[in-house]
Order: sequence, then structure tokens, then C-alpha cells
Amino acid sequence: MSKSLILIAATALSQWREWAQAQAIAADISLGEINWFLQALTSITALDLKLGINRDVHSQVSLTELKNLWQQRVEQRVPVQYLVGKTPWRNFELIVTPSVLIPRPETEYLIDLALEATDQNPALATGHWVDLGTGSGAIALSLVEQFPNATIHAVDRSAAALDIARKNAKAYGMSDQIQFYQGSWWEPLQEMQGKMSAMLANPPYIPSDLLPDLQTEVFCHEPHSALDGGEDGLSDIRILVSEAPNFLISGGIWLIELMKGQGQVVAQLLSQNGNYNNIQVVDDFSGCDRYVLAKRR
Repeated sequence: MSKSLILIAATALSQWREWAQAQAIAADISLGEINWFLQALTSITALDLKLGINRDVHSQVSLTELKNLWQQRVEQRVPVQYLVGKTPWRNFELIVTPSVLIPRPETEYLIDLALEATDQNPALATGHWVDLGTGSGAIALSLVEQFPNATIHAVDRSAAALDIARKNAKAYGMSDQIQFYQGSWWEPLQEMQGKMSAMLANPPYIPSDLLPDLQTEVFCHEPHSALDGGEDGLSDIRILVSEAPNFLISGGIWLIELMKGQGQVVAQLLSQNGNYNNIQVVDDFSGCDRYVLAKRR
């Protein structure tokens, strides 16, 4: 993107918007995406879009670049978040690239569940918390926001993902509050055995043979390493179940997001492990089992 802003005439942008809307309708893409796309890249406001574009607008990219980007959305099904390089999530606007999974609204509820869990044991809020598979850093940043007296650790095996997470932390002045590690799950945290108050994760949970059934936007553009959960979707979750007891303190929180239909299976894995109690399968707002919460014995 250009460093200096470009002035685009109202009539030209109105014509572009009409063209983009026709493209979106033909490609079965929500018209709301066009408005968000424009607001992310230009100085246009929601009121402008509602009443009609009747003033010149400053833009981070030229009109030609706007057209090229939108053609990528339509023809290649590139997620609009990657096109503009950011996405809203809870109280943040996060940098995202194809190196990281785009944070979903469903994942936001993990933070609320963590808050509820600490109400029962306030001492946990000042301990060590870990976001395993941090990606863009979304969960880690929200943990800093909600638990300012905790020490937050963020782990990802992807160096490119950690670079994005660090940039997001820096943008919100949280670089000193989050410790970043490159490695697979608990691997880089060996010195923290028996010290963790909580573990949160949105691990890969989609069975490998279901990946091609995902939306084109997801299958063709988001990192498969953040999606592919192995033959039954539970490969990484099993690691989290089996290794977390070595790191969590007694009463420590184990909390993950998963795929619809996996809740009871994961609850059974936790129960069979023998190191967990207070195991709960929690539904999302559409009534689907989406999260599992447990405590270390």
C-alpha cells in the first residue's frame, strides 16, 4: 500500500462502488463486505455510505488498486481481511496476513469463559497464562487486557505467525506484557512445568479429509497448519490433554475451542486422563458444542 494518502473523487468512487456491488452480487458475496473494505482503506464513513458518496475521499490505495484488490476477492476468493491486512476482534483491530488464521467471533467467547472461571478462584488472575498456537496474538492480547496482573505467554510453531503477533502486541503497547516462544505446543515452555495458572487454545480441529469441504476462502487462503487436526480432528487436542497436567497448577484452567460434535469426545479424553475435574462442555450462541473447560486436579 502507498505510504501517502491518495484523493479519490466522489463520482469516481461512487462508480467503483456500483461496479464492486455488481461483482459481489454475481459472486454471491455479501454487499456489506464492500462497505467494510472501503472503510478499512479510505476515509469514508458509515454515514457517507448510507447517504451516498458526495465528497472526495482520502485512500491508502489508488482507485486502480482498489479495483485490483476487489477482483482478488471476487475471482480468487481471497478473504477481505487479508486484502486490507486487518480485522476487528473484541476491542482490537488486529493485523492479519495469510500466515495466520483470521480470528473468528466464536473465539472471543474463550475470554469470557476464562473470566468466569477466575471468578471462582481469583488467585489465578495473577499467575502465568499461556495462549498455545497464538497465531495473530488475538487471545494473548485479550488476556493482557482482562488480566493485567498476570504474566502472559504466547506460543506458535510458525515464525511468520509470531512476527504478526509481536506486531499486534507492539501496536497496543503490550510487548513487555507478553512473552513469545517459537515451538510446538508445550515444547518451548519446559521451565514452566507446574507453574501455569491457565491454558487457552484454539487448536487445529478439522479432520484432514474435511478440509476440502471448507469454504474456498478458508481452504485456499488460510494456513492449513492452523486448521488440520489430523485424521479425526483431535491429534493436537490429544497433546494438549496429555501434556497440560505437567504444566498446570492444581486448580489451573484448561480451555479450548473445538468443532461441533467434538465436545463429548474431548470431555471423555480429559476424564480418562485422570488429572482433570470440573469438566464442562460449553455451547456457543447457536447452541453448538464449541468449547471445553476443565480444571487441573
